Amino acid sequence: MTETGQKKIGVLLVNLGSPASPKTGDVRRFLREFLGDPRVVNLPRPLWWLILNLFVLPFRPKKSAHAYQSIWTEQGSPLIVFTEKLTAKLQGFTGIDDADLIIDCAMRYGKPALREKLQNFQKQGVHEIVILPLYPQYSSTTTASIFDVVAEEFVSWRHMPGLHFISDFHEHPSYIEALAQSVRQHWQANGQAELLLLSFHGLPAKLTEWGDPYFYQCQTTGRLLAEQLGLKDQQWKLVFQSRFGKAEWLKPYCVEVLQELPQQGVKNVDVICPGFSVDCLETLEEIAIANQEIFLEAGGETYRYIPCLNDSDAHVEVMLDLIKTAH
Repeated sequence: MTETGQKKIGVLLVNLGSPASPKTGDVRRFLREFLGDPRVVNLPRPLWWLILNLFVLPFRPKKSAHAYQSIWTEQGSPLIVFTEKLTAKLQGFTGIDDADLIIDCAMRYGKPALREKLQNFQKQGVHEIVILPLYPQYSSTTTASIFDVVAEEFVSWRHMPGLHFISDFHEHPSYIEALAQSVRQHWQANGQAELLLLSFHGLPAKLTEWGDPYFYQCQTTGRLLAEQLGLKDQQWKLVFQSRFGKAEWLKPYCVEVLQELPQQGVKNVDVICPGFSVDCLETLEEIAIANQEIFLEAGGETYRYIPCLNDSDAHVEVMLDLIKTAH
């Protein structure tokens, strides 16, 4: 207990991570750690080691570095900047009775490192830890990988604090309302497009067969958001982006849909990515820039990207609701 007799609760927001800089060397180090995670690539390790070291790491970092350079800010990586801003807005919150909250953030890959932040909590003598992955939909490739690190770190701890791990919040009312609010604000400022495209990060289709609930949770998020916005079936569509390799991934593919829509008479689209808590390389470069070019080249006329919740007040409320519920 603290001097005031209150429990200490450590709350850790955890995101994917980012290279230290958009330089090729830093990007290569980041990709080595990220793509070396068995949760991320579900191939036999000897086979993947050969592919990663002989075909991926010698070539992909340069291309990825160029993409990072296109979205990098003076403050650094948008993913880390927005995660830290969100965390800063949450710090100092005292809305839980009889508890002192210590709120911080960490990255699964790169810095600030997840293990180091957990060890900081240990040094501060926390009685409970709330782990809040910033992935609204659960996936074994993302959320479970964070749990792996937490579990591995706790193996060496003599005194185990209480642990609350928030696996997902894909249908949490405040999350759905925050998404809907961001869409309404976009429509107020820009007008409503013919179609609202909900684009989620793609995964190999095989994972769904193996029991990963991600695909179904994305569908639930999409349906609840469409209902909240009062959209008819023809006014919204759910797609998946970022396909990698030749295996079948979750469908429909975002790029293919964007190429087909103009031929179907849909020339104006709004795009939102409800699977990302804050903007990152994937949303800012792939979705907002590269996919816009694909749509316009296919005959589309207007393509507008709706930013993630980032450090908005509505997103802060979502995080506070989740923390209260976990406690």
